Amino acid sequence: MSPSETVTKFIAAIEAKDVDAAAALAAPDISYENMPTTPIVGREGLAATLRAFLAPANKVEWPILNQWEVGPTVINERLDRFQIGDGWLELPVAGVFTVNDNDQISLWRDYFDMDTYTRQLAELTKS
Repeated sequence: MSPSETVTKFIAAIEAKDVDAAAALAAPDISYENMPTTPIVGREGLAATLRAFLAPANKVEWPILNQWEVGPTVINERLDRFQIGDGWLELPVAGVFTVNDNDQISLWRDYFDMDTYTRQLAELTKS
């Protein structure tokens, strides 16, 4: 698989809320970095974080708007969408991935505006 194919397959697993399939595409020592939060290191930590992050969503769509591959590095521009209740949380994201020689993601770093995420999440989950 090319690095782009690995990342595209990884995102498809997340959209399917198949955390096990997504984690299988991650290196055992992956560093998952949601900028500006503290990095999560390791496949198990990644899986736990994805489960918690995806749990409130009825449906997940992460359309890739643009994607570039430079050697083992994949950079993409996405719109991460989460259906929560009757509404959608929409978060523009720039992602940077490094894929190792075993076709596993060893680094996943996403850049986004935390205020955009927290404001929409609060609105969608208020009682």
